[in-house]
Amino acid sequence: MGPNLGHNPETMKKKKNHYHHGNLAESLLTAVDEIASQFGLEAVSLRACAKLVGVSPSSAFRHYVDKRALFTAFATRALQQLCNDMLAAKNNAEKNNQVTFKAVAMAYITFAIDKPAFFRAMWREESIYSNDESYQQAASKLSNYLTSGFANTIDDKDPENFSPTELLAWSAIHGLANLLVDGPVGNDDSRKQQLEKASEMIDALTPSLR
Repeated sequence: MGPNLGHNPETMKKKKNHYHHGNLAESLLTAVDEIASQFGLEAVSLRACAKLVGVSPSSAFRHYVDKRALFTAFATRALQQLCNDMLAAKNNAEKNNQVTFKAVAMAYITFAIDKPAFFRAMWREESIYSNDESYQQAASKLSNYLTSGFANTIDDKDPENFSPTELLAWSAIHGLANLLVDGPVGNDDSRKQQLEKASEMIDALTPSLR
């Protein structure tokens, strides 16, 4: 049985009006994020997403043949957004003469904290069609960012493979992101406090990457 998404009729009406049915495929992905953020990825179904958007299940199935296809598109979007956030953070740091590695690392952790459903969905290969072309392209793009000196923010002699330094960086940053999203670190902390913890950890890590 799907989650109860109709607690407040007026709220639901506003949410439905928020969606643009001319781009139903994207609206359904936004619905995945809303449902998963409140109830977990296990609560997501095409029917629940269709209900939240305000369309018939048959309309949803015309875009995604099954839940696995829906999750594949959702994971693809997550990978793309994380790549975009990392690149934007790097470019912004360069413009402001800031430490680019810290900016990219903080973008990674901030993405996880602010978009936990996206963060959890990216690597759930048991729930997606991992051979999907769009997913593979997005996964390769993120992999290239990570193997090319963490988006070209640390020294890298082999942009096609993980160096020990890159593995150290990704393991620490991804590990902390997981601990903040799913516990036990920072469970009772505010977003600001979680980001402060992350900033302090990155400061402690950075000397090891030189």
